Amino acid sequence: MVISVGDISVDDINLDGQVVLAPMSGVTDLAFRRSVAACGAAMVVSEMVASEELVRGRRDVLLRAEGRGLSPFTLQLAGRETQWMAQGARLATEAGADIIDINMGCPSRQVTGGLSGSALMRDEAHAAALIGATVAATPRPVTLKMRLGWDHNSLNAPSLARIAEDLGVAMITVHGRTRCQFYKGSADWRAIRAVVDAVRVPVIANGDIVDGASASLALAQSGAAGIMVGRAAIGRPWLLAQIQSYLASKIWPAPPTGAARFDIFRDWYLDTLALYDESHGVRVARKHLAGFIDDFCNATAAAHWRGHICRLQEPHAVIDTMQEMFLRGHETGIAA
Repeated sequence: MVISVGDISVDDINLDGQVVLAPMSGVTDLAFRRSVAACGAAMVVSEMVASEELVRGRRDVLLRAEGRGLSPFTLQLAGRETQWMAQGARLATEAGADIIDINMGCPSRQVTGGLSGSALMRDEAHAAALIGATVAATPRPVTLKMRLGWDHNSLNAPSLARIAEDLGVAMITVHGRTRCQFYKGSADWRAIRAVVDAVRVPVIANGDIVDGASASLALAQSGAAGIMVGRAAIGRPWLLAQIQSYLASKIWPAPPTGAARFDIFRDWYLDTLALYDESHGVRVARKHLAGFIDDFCNATAAAHWRGHICRLQEPHAVIDTMQEMFLRGHETGIAA
């Protein structure tokens, strides 16, 4: 199977564009991925799925691994044991995943404390064993997401990228920070170029990409084939399509109107409620509600609407009040 991201060919799946949605725990569930994909993203990646828990059939993990209605369906696996990564890859394949991504980039203490995520960059031999086991377990393309290194004394992303390519990894995403930086400071897109120069497979640049200008600069400084957008998309499922349009035309497109935003919001919200039980869905949706509100309103109006909407318990009340906000934007302080 070949994957193309813009002018990238990795197998036989053709992605329309260079802009990819990052995997984000607690954010990129199936409902949000479907919303971003419907707005025009080239590819959307699942939340991090723990391979052992996936194999053991833990209900919440199975829900994170859902990909119905997505093409391609890209599932990110995390783990530190070859047996679980291999079994997880096989299960993901059976579930219809088109692409399997390996997480070697998560910086959280909970994940790295278990010697997973970016902690794997400290042990290239073990990282290689995990990559090899995953690639061998599935006929689907396997990709890898990582950071520049553990810290600035061990910037080994180019070395690990070469190992991954030799083992059959089809695409590599690099966040332009070390693990020890977490999300502090600025992403170093220039440092990603060393990975681009080290391998023949496509490289995707990630970190601090929030609009067309930052996407263009990240591509220019890194030499990457594409870019990955993370938290800037919360409340703005259309952002990736805007960035793709800018990369093609150098003109930043207007955001959706209030009425169009409401339609996108409503479809996503109802999808979220259907994915979870209703009471849980209302709670899960709140982290996104603030994003929709903050992007639409100025600070004063946003504080008003957040304080009101995020306390609502009934889904129909949330939908009706969000509709009122979007359609009365001129009265409540739409953001410039």
